[in-house]
Amino acid sequence: MLRTVAMGVLIVSAALLVLTVFRKRLGWAWLSIFGTHLILAALGIYILNFSGILTGLHIPLNPTTIGAVTILGLPGVVMLLGLKLTLF
Repeated sequence: MLRTVAMGVLIVSAALLVLTVFRKRLGWAWLSIFGTHLILAALGIYILNFSGILTGLHIPLNPTTIGAVTILGLPGVVMLLGLKLTLF
């Protein structure tokens, strides 16, 4: 029952997202820009982790960290480093 409800919510929200994209005439350009930012965010975290610039600090490559850096850019990397230093 719960799985059916969750699937229904997912389908309705995906349909509304597609409707919004085409109604506002955003086209597909935003998707390529977002994809580029996503790849650059993952590459930036990867280079930071394995370059040896900051020894002892490791930012995990997961959807949460990549999403934060995708949205916030370079300040997102600094935010993640600050969180890592503060919490651990």
